[in-house]
Amino acid sequence: MRAEMFRGVPWLALLVLAAVGICAAGGEALLPFEPGELDLGAAFKPPAWISGDWASPLGADNLGRDILSRIMAGSRVSVIVAFYAILFSGGIGAVAGMVAGYFGGWVDTVLMRLIEIQQSVPAIALALILAAALEPGLPTVVLVIVLTYWAWYARIIRGEIMALKGRDYIAFARVAGVGTARIFLRHLLPNIFNTLVVLATLQVGQVILFEASLSFLGLGIQQPDISWGLMLADARQYITNAWWAITMPGIAIMLTCLASNIFGDWLRDRLDPHLRQL
Repeated sequence: MRAEMFRGVPWLALLVLAAVGICAAGGEALLPFEPGELDLGAAFKPPAWISGDWASPLGADNLGRDILSRIMAGSRVSVIVAFYAILFSGGIGAVAGMVAGYFGGWVDTVLMRLIEIQQSVPAIALALILAAALEPGLPTVVLVIVLTYWAWYARIIRGEIMALKGRDYIAFARVAGVGTARIFLRHLLPNIFNTLVVLATLQVGQVILFEASLSFLGLGIQQPDISWGLMLADARQYITNAWWAITMPGIAIMLTCLASNIFGDWLRDRLDPHLRQL
């Protein structure tokens, strides 16, 4: 039974996600160097396997800042953004989807029109509007992601609820006089919890990539804070003579997004009873 539970576990993906989580939670204690420390004498130091040294294994950027330390420090921003964005977008989307799917009628129509309007607005355009109205930074990034992704949750959860509300146990609960709030909490929410977990896991990579894109464009995290997207923006003009300064944070983004998608796919297969029987 235990062997069956762990069959096909993507251990490499879990290792990458665990490393990102440890770097984010470990704080300054785990960093080889102060991520903002300048050392102009070490500017553009190459990685250790080229002609650098193992004190800075991934090299240094144009200001001599250790790239490994900055990547580790930037993981904290990625984890914070992913946590709050998924928490709020998933919560808002789940509530909207449950209400639309359960009540139907004009409530469903109004909420679905709102979802369609929201999905018709490009995320980057929304980010530009909010960045102009608000100060760019971590709260703005989270707000943009929440406004972008809540509709994704709502559409999927709405479909799940529409299938569940016709089940016999829901009809029996209504006949027994069970209130709507209790039906939501005791009968509907537990049955969509697996779906929410899978959606949240799959969204981690999307959120991290979106945050990096906003920071790269100057609409997200601002100096002196550190993020992977901001590292890409700082190093893009030096790509011809210091490729490692832009390649290393790019690899960090790629590995994290790939690992979260692989883990999300495996989790979906394990939690879906139909796929589990195949």
